[in-house]
Amino acid sequence: MKTHHHFALVLSVFVVTRWSSTAAPLLEDPGLAARHASFAELAAQTNVLFAEDFESGSLADLARRWSEISNAKGRVLELSRDTPPGSPGTRSLQMTATLGENTGGHLYARLPRAVETAFARFYVKFAEDTGYLHHFVTLGGYRPATAWPQGGAGERPRGDERVTVGIEPTGDYGRHPAPGIWNFYAYWPEMKGSADGRFWGNSLKPVRPAVIPRGQWQCVEIMLKLNSTPAAHDGELALWLDGKLTAYFHPGVRRGRWTGMGFDLVKSDGEPFEGFRWRTNGGFKINFFWLLDYVTENAPRQNGVTDPPRVSRVWFDDIVVATEYIGPNRP
Repeated sequence: MKTHHHFALVLSVFVVTRWSSTAAPLLEDPGLAARHASFAELAAQTNVLFAEDFESGSLADLARRWSEISNAKGRVLELSRDTPPGSPGTRSLQMTATLGENTGGHLYARLPRAVETAFARFYVKFAEDTGYLHHFVTLGGYRPATAWPQGGAGERPRGDERVTVGIEPTGDYGRHPAPGIWNFYAYWPEMKGSADGRFWGNSLKPVRPAVIPRGQWQCVEIMLKLNSTPAAHDGELALWLDGKLTAYFHPGVRRGRWTGMGFDLVKSDGEPFEGFRWRTNGGFKINFFWLLDYVTENAPRQNGVTDPPRVSRVWFDDIVVATEYIGPNRP
């Protein structure tokens, strides 16, 4: 097992073919999952890059389907019978992080082919007593592609070697109870720098805080679309929660003040967003998905918690990475 930095992250995402920012019908489409009767049928589609429902084999068998697994002393990952309502399966994956013993775990997949637009969908459930965490599910690209996650915390990407987007809970310095609200945590060549002169991931939030429920399953889907040419600022980012479009970052959308902390979308006023120039090299594409639950003492400290819960549990199920919008499971 290699040692990695778990900071520069990218979002969970599905993979799609080229999508115009004016393609509103795609955003309203019921999704790939709704058009297929079973998870196995969905996973077999040519526009699906990766799929995992944890229904077959043992934990050891996951190593044959994922590029790398982190399961410290065999105490982090566990197959569970807790599944999303209406799920076609009977098993999910539980990750348990224990402060003082480990920092959680991960499953990392190098995608079978690199793409310019990706959608990633996963179901997730946080325990009722869960605390704040550090980093979460990430989507992105490395050049050259690797079978394990890379570092890069505090460094701004050049644009030809790395882009990462994580969909993560944040407490926003204690403003929201654990685990917090959903936000993107992104590294790209035109991100803003922090006051300390370093480049920590910019936080990108929806217009309204997307509060994360505890003790119940939620369907999370993200879309990462790279800029069409190295010079263009037409890259995009989107988030759906339980099939509802919750945030859509595209050229011209209104944003608040943009600093090294990132920016929030705003309903009115603000400034038009310049659009993402995710890459400076046209040959650089999205090529990995990282199912990550990274928990440290730093997260509760940043949110003003002096006595955080020692154990943090989260469940994942029905993961799909594909070339079009996936949407929730078919009822």
